[in-house]
Amino acid sequence: MPTAGEVEALREEALAAVEAADDADALEAVRIAWLGRKAGRIPALMKAIPTVPPEDRSAFGQAVNALKAAVTHRLEGRQAELEASTGEAPAIDVTLPGRPVRLGRRHPITRATREMVEIFARLGFERVEGPEVEDEWHNFVGLNIPPAHPARDPLDNYFLTDDALLRTQTSTVQIRIMENRPPPVRLVAPGRVYRPDTVDAGHSNMFHQLEGLWVDEGVTLADLKAVLSAFARAWGGPGARTRFLPSYFPFTEPSAELYLSCLLCGGSGCPACKRTGWMEIGGCGMVDPNVFQAVGYDPERVTGFAFGLGIDRSAMLRYGIHDIRLLFANDVRFLRQF
Repeated sequence: MPTAGEVEALREEALAAVEAADDADALEAVRIAWLGRKAGRIPALMKAIPTVPPEDRSAFGQAVNALKAAVTHRLEGRQAELEASTGEAPAIDVTLPGRPVRLGRRHPITRATREMVEIFARLGFERVEGPEVEDEWHNFVGLNIPPAHPARDPLDNYFLTDDALLRTQTSTVQIRIMENRPPPVRLVAPGRVYRPDTVDAGHSNMFHQLEGLWVDEGVTLADLKAVLSAFARAWGGPGARTRFLPSYFPFTEPSAELYLSCLLCGGSGCPACKRTGWMEIGGCGMVDPNVFQAVGYDPERVTGFAFGLGIDRSAMLRYGIHDIRLLFANDVRFLRQF
């Protein structure tokens, strides 16, 4: 068994053999002789390390590893030298043009959210956000939704604990803001909401809303209609029309559903708008005095309005998408269109 000193002497022999190789075949023969798995001299030395006396084992092992590293490095260097001398082309042709980088695109929902927020920013609304996991106070009680209201049915919500659930509307954000900020308040709050709806072409159990709120002295229903009509023209074009139909929401009074003339058919009627020429994109109304009292505002001094717009449905209108499920399918073929 060679000693550590003798292993060092083998290094000179191995390196000399590498230098003497004058072509690729000779170099490969040297590699096999010294590093080959079956009969290579260095692998044989490595297998013999456990048989060396314990007091010499460490030095011997270090010497063998150093020998292997030196021979491997010099073999690679000698191979490059031979290729250069024979004019062989490298494995990679650095003169070829690079492959183009595939750039990503913003998701239609991201684009719609940013455009909607930008429109309301021009109207003086501040963007805010809130948590997606809410308590019953912010999701129901503060919004004037009584205990017996159907919206609080456990089958219509994703409850995580007795007092925590995935929020069903972005209206929770207006409660959080008003609790911590005196009027005037003018904000929009985009985000995800969750309801256990049956998934089909027009419904999803996770979707996106844009909540809006304006509270100040002297805010009227006329201001509400003016703001949403201005948004509709900025979003759908100068010819976009709005329609307000009376409705009911616990947190607004009076309340209305907001309809936008169908951008897919121009109002003439199509399957997307159920042949009516109109598509509902959200709800709105004047903030109920009970909501003001819940957050500590004086309903005798301030008034305000709130609205909630469906970002997904607005995106479908804007981009001509007929099935909401396409927005969440993560299909690159679909997303590349935008």
